[in-house]
Amino acid sequence: MKKMIMRQLLIAAMAILVISCAQKKTANDNVEKEIVKDYKIEFGKVSRSAVFESDTMSIWGGTLAKGDDGLYHMFYSRWPKSLGWEWVTYSEIAHAVAKTPFGPFKFNDVSLPMRDSSYWDATTTHNPTVQKIDGKYYLYYMGNKGNLETPSVPGKAKLNWQHRNNQRIGVAIADTPYGPWTRLDKPVIDISPDSTSYDALMTSNPSVCQMTDGKILVVYKAVGKQFKLPAGGPVVHMVAIGDTPTGPFKKYPDPVFVFEGERFPAEDPYIWYQDGKYRAIVKRIKFEGKKRLFSLVHYDSEDGINWDRAKYFEISDKTVVWEDGESQKFDHLERPQVFIENGEPVALLCAADIYDENNVRQSYNIQIPLKITKYDVEE
Repeated sequence: MKKMIMRQLLIAAMAILVISCAQKKTANDNVEKEIVKDYKIEFGKVSRSAVFESDTMSIWGGTLAKGDDGLYHMFYSRWPKSLGWEWVTYSEIAHAVAKTPFGPFKFNDVSLPMRDSSYWDATTTHNPTVQKIDGKYYLYYMGNKGNLETPSVPGKAKLNWQHRNNQRIGVAIADTPYGPWTRLDKPVIDISPDSTSYDALMTSNPSVCQMTDGKILVVYKAVGKQFKLPAGGPVVHMVAIGDTPTGPFKKYPDPVFVFEGERFPAEDPYIWYQDGKYRAIVKRIKFEGKKRLFSLVHYDSEDGINWDRAKYFEISDKTVVWEDGESQKFDHLERPQVFIENGEPVALLCAADIYDENNVRQSYNIQIPLKITKYDVEE
């Protein structure tokens, strides 16, 4: 009798386990099958207080994470205005804090300052993007080193080509947005040794997201040596995937966001995964003769490796509408960084600027509300 009871209890337990697993499988299957075929991305009206600027520092870019303290933490690039447009030479990554994703933000500290000249990122840290993965914060960025000469003056921008061509991609790790940040001794995505590679000259401007299988997807800017130095070229974007947030990363051979016949068609992608697809907002650089036209456009992908222009491709021609109804078109609106909260895109952080009467670029970060319309939801 006891054996029979034990056997019946065992059978019952196994049946409950099978049903439970089946229910979990069904739930997971439903999540996997929820695919939004097409997204339409639009800007909402922007508050006048959703601008982060400084009287003494040029501010560029901005990436946002919410901390366990309930505050919103922006990491951004900055350098002294008195030097001119010296982002490639004297930029540092700083940290500001606000109570909402739309500010107002207040400077808190410098996250990644200059360090010993022996390091690959000794003099410059720039264009950050932050990810929180498994309880830790990963701050991906461009770093370089060089002679620190400043060819620019306010109103007349010139590049220090030594610094520009020493750009590499790194990552710093911390337990909280306040740091301390542990920086690696070597880049996580270096140039390729083959001189014919698309990234033989420099790597920069990482965009990062965690894939559905837990791996880390990176889309990055690359410059090759096909064209005359020091500028080199073409300027393209490449894909790399790593098993961990610090790599090693496997590079894929084909550039993305390309247009046939164009040497510099795009830059500054932001990538993320949502509703069954990888999505990207990208700065488009279109040439009409010698004139460059900038806009923000929209790509999507099934696997993160092969990217197509989304059905609703055009997002903005650099124009925003303020809450008071005034419309403004910036000279540049770039480095788009999406902030996602509760599973939905909430804000787009962009580097924005205008030229003043002395032809000096006045730059700052702007936080734009996002409106997402979803079409053809499949379940």
